[in-house]
Amino acid sequence: QTNLRKELEKCKHPNSRKTRALGKKARRQNNKHKTRLGHAIKSNITGEKLTWFVEHIDEERTEPLAPQELQDLIALYFKRFDEELEQINLKQSIGKHRANQHAARKDVITITLEKEQNEYRSGGLELLNLCDPLKLKMLRDWDGSALSVQHLKLDLVSHNMLERLKEQKDQDQMET
Repeated sequence: QTNLRKELEKCKHPNSRKTRALGKKARRQNNKHKTRLGHAIKSNITGEKLTWFVEHIDEERTEPLAPQELQDLIALYFKRFDEELEQINLKQSIGKHRANQHAARKDVITITLEKEQNEYRSGGLELLNLCDPLKLKMLRDWDGSALSVQHLKLDLVSHNMLERLKEQKDQDQMET
């Protein structure tokens, strides 16, 4: 970035071929940086989500979760901001001039929750299928860093998928 700036300063005419080429090179570097940043943000968000699930599963547990347990865990995941929302509502109800205080944070939380719940009801949340013993072991072995999230094979876990797994498990129990 600094070398490009120095080279641009050396150029005599603003419309010369060299100036245009340097401008193109600078835009390309900027776009590359933006895409890298986007991937890093997505990895961080996924890492935070997986960390939440690791923290809320018993450490001694070795067998995979039942579909109902995973559904309950996901419902608990959707309620992770309830305390913060209560605090914001309490602060907003106290004074007349504080109605807009923390409004941005409240909006971010509600939009995030709505998006996640819609994903869960329709296509699925990007998660590890904790009903699978191999995926549970992968989550246990995960070091917790955002860089290693890309090595985990994430599934789309949806409400419909968990219902199908429950029905399948019930049928297997009836057969035995």
